[in-house]
Amino acid sequence: MKDLIQYAIPGFVILLVAEVIVTAKHQKDYYDAKDTASSLAMGIGNVIVGFVGKAIVFGTYSLVYQFRLFTIDMTQWWAWLLLFFADDFSYYWFHRISHSSRYFWASHVVHHSSQKYNLGTALRQTWTGNLSGAFVFWIWLPLVGFSPAAVMTMQAISLLYQFWIHTEHIDKLPAPIEFIFNTPSHHRVHHGADLDYLDKNHAGILIIWDRLFGTFALERKRPTYGLTKNIDSYNPVRIAFHEWTDITRDLRRAGSVRNALGYVFGPPGWSHDGSRKTTKQLRGE
Repeated sequence: MKDLIQYAIPGFVILLVAEVIVTAKHQKDYYDAKDTASSLAMGIGNVIVGFVGKAIVFGTYSLVYQFRLFTIDMTQWWAWLLLFFADDFSYYWFHRISHSSRYFWASHVVHHSSQKYNLGTALRQTWTGNLSGAFVFWIWLPLVGFSPAAVMTMQAISLLYQFWIHTEHIDKLPAPIEFIFNTPSHHRVHHGADLDYLDKNHAGILIIWDRLFGTFALERKRPTYGLTKNIDSYNPVRIAFHEWTDITRDLRRAGSVRNALGYVFGPPGWSHDGSRKTTKQLRGE
């Protein structure tokens, strides 16, 4: 099966270089050499690990597809339209839960670890996402009858779309586009560490899911990017595994099965002794 992401890599590089040139011309601080090098290292690692991860995903989807409820003819245009909405809906819930369950956050936090927001940040991808089971949010698609190859193709299309929205150089787009689609403005909010912006705008391509399910926020000021507690490291290994390491440390002090489950599956920031705060607790204060 052809991997659209790999074919797109030269385009990613060309656009990234173009943004660097434009940024330098306008004397902006949107880029930092060490930060960008870390993002590129994470992207390269993601591609390498992806050879194994995508094989696991395709194998799982293929197994589930043997028990499909229907067989959807992917030669029909309407089948791809249905798959587009089904994939985007799945991505929304995967993304939302990746911010509300520490187990999935441990992989997704990688993408939020940069304190810069640029096309390089778009390439800062997890090494552990598929290996830790993120693909379970899409398993229902082959079960209802979408072919595994079609599902993975649509997932790739979604990721391709999301590349261009990682930029400071595009402000607000025309209102109809801002209302329906995920845009640079909406996604800047998502990368913000400001309390008003935490856990908002989980969209892939369509922002309508956030509007429907109460997680939408307008960009009212340019965000402060990064994490509420930044790791301050450019080491790719540290970036990739720091949250998994922290989970292991917390499990050692959990003291009970209930606390241990909280540290693994509870929201990021949860602690049994109140030493850290979740987003909900911070807002409550």
